Amino acid sequence: MRVPDAVSEVYVTEQLFRRVAGPADHLKERLAVRNVAKQMVNDPPKVLPLLVDLAMELCGAVAGGISVYEKTGELFRWQHLRGTLELFNGATTPRDYSPCGITLDHRSVVLVQRPERVYSWLVEAGVSLPECLLVPLYVGGAEPLGTLWIVSEEVGHFNKGHAEALEELAGFTGIALQMIRSEERLKSALDRQETLTREMGHRVKNVFAITDGMLRISARAASSKEELAKSLSARLHALAGANALVRPIFNSVGRSQNASNLAEVIAAVLKPYTHAAVNLEGPGLEVGEQATNTIALIFHELATNAAKYGALSRETGAVTVVWKVEGENLDVMWAEAGGPPINGPPKASGFGTMLVTSTVSAYGGSITNSWRHEGVKVLISMPLMSLSH
Repeated sequence: MRVPDAVSEVYVTEQLFRRVAGPADHLKERLAVRNVAKQMVNDPPKVLPLLVDLAMELCGAVAGGISVYEKTGELFRWQHLRGTLELFNGATTPRDYSPCGITLDHRSVVLVQRPERVYSWLVEAGVSLPECLLVPLYVGGAEPLGTLWIVSEEVGHFNKGHAEALEELAGFTGIALQMIRSEERLKSALDRQETLTREMGHRVKNVFAITDGMLRISARAASSKEELAKSLSARLHALAGANALVRPIFNSVGRSQNASNLAEVIAAVLKPYTHAAVNLEGPGLEVGEQATNTIALIFHELATNAAKYGALSRETGAVTVVWKVEGENLDVMWAEAGGPPINGPPKASGFGTMLVTSTVSAYGGSITNSWRHEGVKVLISMPLMSLSH
């Protein structure tokens, strides 16, 4: 890719191959690489600043760092900065207006001289770079995802030998980054699996508790064993349908073209509780597949708690669900009445309550509980945008 004319004068990569390289200390380089390899096996995250230090030492630089490309923001984030630029650790630079971006476009070593002459953000930060040598970083793929770079104290310092050394260290850096990301993905997967296991265990216990309650309610209302079997079977089938709506919370990823009606989702979750009065009020609203799962999970937990401790545990109970669109948010009210009297909030939150709270929070929403004497009242607010997929 051609460097724009306005900034081409600061890119002097061809000078690397005209400058005389000094004698290489191969023993020192081998020992340094051996130390890096050992550190990479024992503790990959700690090897990254070590690699920057080594690049500076082998190339006689006064500063160095790693710039990782963040696609969502179209920017580079400076990480593991050492030397005179260390105080800028964590700073960001634009993808399409920086030497790092040019390096990714060329996919090869780049030498830039006094880049503050054309990049205003360097001037604003008070940074002057006599020369900066950059090489692309590859992290387990064909596309470079960042750069390893070093800065000299004077113009004319870097040569072909420095470029070769930096490219070799960039290979180690890419491997270290890949190992770190693999460890992070593994930890994340294990955390998700632990939460999923707890969720499944919690759900199984709830099914047994609700089934026991349904059996007692059906038995009181039935005049014969045939009527008992019929009413209980219908309720259990409805309960199975409601549970089928609630898939594991980590399975749905990304956008979906499938949509559901909000009222139908809530009605399906509350269908097993025909012994109580259920009132649903709100406008028609389409929600995406992932949001369907989320809404089903939230109301399944609210209904489960009501069936175990609240309004749905009694034939005299009533649940009212009202929703409305307020600006960019969907506001939902869940109100119970006719159940056991409430003397105040519970002493401790159960896993179901924490699951609902974390799920609503993950969607950028909020949830508030009011522990009224006549029954709990729950107010939920969620961004409409989050419910579209």
